[in-house]
Amino acid sequence: MRKLVYYVAVTIDGYIAGPGGEFDFYPQGDEQQAAAYAEWVNARYPETVPTAMRAAHGLSGTPNQRFDTVLMGLGSYRPALQAGLTSPYAHLRQYVVSSTLAPDTDPSVTVVGEDPLALVRDLKQEEGQDIWLCGGGLLAGALLPEIDELIIKSYPVVAGTGIPVFDGEFDPTLFKVADRASFTNDVTITRFARR
Repeated sequence: MRKLVYYVAVTIDGYIAGPGGEFDFYPQGDEQQAAAYAEWVNARYPETVPTAMRAAHGLSGTPNQRFDTVLMGLGSYRPALQAGLTSPYAHLRQYVVSSTLAPDTDPSVTVVGEDPLALVRDLKQEEGQDIWLCGGGLLAGALLPEIDELIIKSYPVVAGTGIPVFDGEFDPTLFKVADRASFTNDVTITRFARR
């Protein structure tokens, strides 16, 4: 069965973005450190690079390694819209959970107005690669019962406030560390599997 995997960057204090959706404050390290980190990430998760940026990262024609579907909330989709990109991950099946986004925003993007849990349960029954939950915190909170794995890119920065990695009801849910990698730019990537 396909898994729902929340793959996301997180600050030390548990935020995925600033209060206005900012995400440009994550430290990358020097050029060499950033390049080594990007090489490692892109080798494992090349499909998480937006379509418009794949050529610049040397990923044109690179097959998907882990995911064939992306699920995002409106806050995660909005930066692409603001840049004039209505289909940010054209190499994936794209779903945006939003009760306010027009359903005809782009023919390759399916807008889901309600019940993201039912959507995920249906997607999990299909054949294919895993489903990437790329954000945001409210959607992750709603989908917590269906999240099978977390891949947390932990950055050495405190945001102070912003969009939490999970924004939902109090629901302690146990995961275990499946593997972890550390990088010279002080970022760690930890894969957690549901217990």
